Amino acid sequence: MALQMQNPAVRFKQDYTWNDPEKYIINGDQCRSQIGFLIGGGGGGSSIRRSLKMKADAKKTNVETVNGKRLNGVVRVDDHDQNDGIKFIENGNNNVDLSKNIGENNNNVMNNGYLLGRFAEDRFVFRQSFVIRSYEIGPDKTATMETLMNLLQETALNHVANSGVAGDGFGATRQMSIRKLIWVVTRIQVQIEKYSSWGDVVEIDTWVDAAGKNGMRRDWIIRDYNTRKIITRATSTWVTMNRETRRLSKIPDEVKNELLPFYLNRAAIATENTDREKIEKLTGDTAERIRTGLAPRWSDMDANQHVNNVKYIGWILESVPINVLEDYNMTSMTLEYRRECRQSNVLESLTTIKPQTKTNDLECTHLLRMEDDNAEIVRARSVWQVKKK
Repeated sequence: MALQMQNPAVRFKQDYTWNDPEKYIINGDQCRSQIGFLIGGGGGGSSIRRSLKMKADAKKTNVETVNGKRLNGVVRVDDHDQNDGIKFIENGNNNVDLSKNIGENNNNVMNNGYLLGRFAEDRFVFRQSFVIRSYEIGPDKTATMETLMNLLQETALNHVANSGVAGDGFGATRQMSIRKLIWVVTRIQVQIEKYSSWGDVVEIDTWVDAAGKNGMRRDWIIRDYNTRKIITRATSTWVTMNRETRRLSKIPDEVKNELLPFYLNRAAIATENTDREKIEKLTGDTAERIRTGLAPRWSDMDANQHVNNVKYIGWILESVPINVLEDYNMTSMTLEYRRECRQSNVLESLTTIKPQTKTNDLECTHLLRMEDDNAEIVRARSVWQVKKK
């Protein structure tokens, strides 16, 4: 079955705080399932239908499980008539009949094949769910920081793809594509309350806002799908770069006009918790550990012809002591991106560790730089807490 994108005619208005759970009523039976929103990606539609299927009728809702957990990240809805009267009740006061929100000339969302995420809150927020796969966990059987960053990036790209303003670039708008512009991230901060395990389902919300006069801010929150608790928060700043000259560019007014309807003045991380401090520059003398000879592979490159920003995290962690990786959880990471990295570059990773006086936490300062001329690629700061036994 062909992949079909979210119908722009279907809109859901919400007004709730981040701590309020969404509640859905299906023919009088309360559940947590998002009927009709088929989320996830990749090929093999027939295999997905065999392994992850959900049938909804007037009497019951069956959700298959993986690893003993409810699996709602990818949902298949079969044989559901638009007159069945499925209604969504959000925050207890907004009763929406889904069948009445679909235009006459559009296919019923319940009969669509697979939908890649959906818009919420009057299209200001894009929402997508994911199952944590076995190859996305680390030695402690929980999702890695790289996995979380990849999911954030995937949700952001799908937000653009479904927004109606996408151009032919990697997350670029039409006006950006015309001007040969691409997005590059300059800073990102991630706060992790809890790491998901294999088979868990997470739900990610993302939205954008202006960042000063010449930048865009993108925020995310990650919820545990079943408990509805927020387990990760992230914020980032993006600017535009010419994909041919590789020089930064001001965001043209035409691009700003494309983005303006999507701007939402909301912060995933409260101002008092935002990491705005300058990250110290490490040198060969101040770093406690240095890992050399880190060479990008062809598979590390992305569609913008440079090393994907998520790949840097793995290289940064190469210089973190093994006992820290085994005995501590990273609870926060801030990255400042200084320049591009291409496949021909060879890098080295530097780390220094500073124990916190009031807690047992560790604060690490990191630097990823070119091995030949010491040009900075990424500065980073991370905070680690002792794992609970």
